[in-house]
Amino acid sequence: MTKKSFFLLALVLVISSVCMFILHYAVFQDFHHIMIYTIHDLAFLPLEVLLVSLVLHRIIDSIQKKLMLNKMNMAIGMFFSECGTALLKSVVLMDDDENEISEHLLIKNSWDKNDYRRALVQVEKLEGNLEMSTEALSSLYQLLSSKRDFLLRLLENPNLLEHECFTDLLWAVFHLTEELSVRPDYSILPGNDLKHLEIDIMRAYKLLVREWLNYMKKLQKDYPYLFSMAVRTNPMDRNADPVFK
Repeated sequence: MTKKSFFLLALVLVISSVCMFILHYAVFQDFHHIMIYTIHDLAFLPLEVLLVSLVLHRIIDSIQKKLMLNKMNMAIGMFFSECGTALLKSVVLMDDDENEISEHLLIKNSWDKNDYRRALVQVEKLEGNLEMSTEALSSLYQLLSSKRDFLLRLLENPNLLEHECFTDLLWAVFHLTEELSVRPDYSILPGNDLKHLEIDIMRAYKLLVREWLNYMKKLQKDYPYLFSMAVRTNPMDRNADPVFK
């Protein structure tokens, strides 16, 4: 509602109220009666404001926030299902220190919030020691370029605007995609340029693992059947197998 329409609505309501008072006086000719009920209504006005603006407003906000979080979690789930898990696998294969970080990310059904907290601490220690082979960079770019339209649609999702960390991840992934797209031949890149690409990949890698952990924590709490599948396809576990043995 614009300021002009809000002002017009307020003016119409005030005029309507005045007209009703005038009509009441014209019919009953009892100003004393009007004043009694006016003061009576004004006495309860603070309580009505309290009920509407604080209690009901908070209830409505809580419901809207819950709906928004559900939609946001659905969008994040779509990201990992469509792109995030495959991207994580691609970068993990490039990481020479994979075993060092992977051992902290072998999520189990018994994990609690402390386990996730310890895993996040290890993620923050990631420094990067990536094998920047031509084949690895080419494979990474092919994956990212094939998911470009999907990632753009995610950025257009208004529910994700409230999730700054996930938005940062999307921007990091887009930046990495652009960096890879402007290099026609990965086999002739100088050492300094490879180091620059490694920084870009590691930025996306750390954000990706962090969001993946938060996503797994959410699944474990609210969607155990999705969590079971996610554990059996853990991209950080080379022995992961979606088939129940």
